[in-house]
Amino acid sequence: MTDPQSPLPYRDTKPVGAADFYFAINATFRFLLERFGLDALRRYWTDLGTQYYAPLSIAWKERDLPGIAAYWRAFFAAEPGGQVEVHERDQEVVVAVAVCPALEHLRTDQREIVPCFCQHCYYVSEAIAAPAGFTVRVSGGGGSCRQTFMRREQAAAPQDLNEIREVTC
Repeated sequence: MTDPQSPLPYRDTKPVGAADFYFAINATFRFLLERFGLDALRRYWTDLGTQYYAPLSIAWKERDLPGIAAYWRAFFAAEPGGQVEVHERDQEVVVAVAVCPALEHLRTDQREIVPCFCQHCYYVSEAIAAPAGFTVRVSGGGGSCRQTFMRREQAAAPQDLNEIREVTC
């Protein structure tokens, strides 16, 4: 069972994750994209956020913006190789990714990365955030980005997917 005090909704207790997981998600994304197309891949990401991460959505609703910030701090502390800062402000949480741990690992091991890889951060996070009353806007990509979480009513416009750069190897 998960620790109710932990910002992470996982049962895993190791302090740092296994970077080889990035190979699996990249391969999964590639398979779905090639077999079923971009719309199906985006639905997969959305389903991942709404179903697998449903407990996180509940936690964000209960813990508000401080809960979102705590989650991202704990998440990136357990991800090997990333350089990330989480800034908690009055009305938003900003996740500033200087070095994406997933892309860093995939590049180091010379893997071909799915060009739309960075879009998963938007689709999964938006699916987690929406039921909790929040939204996310992602800009950048390809190894560094900025993810801004805010209350849904504060969002001026929907996510522009052109703001999320494709990955180049």
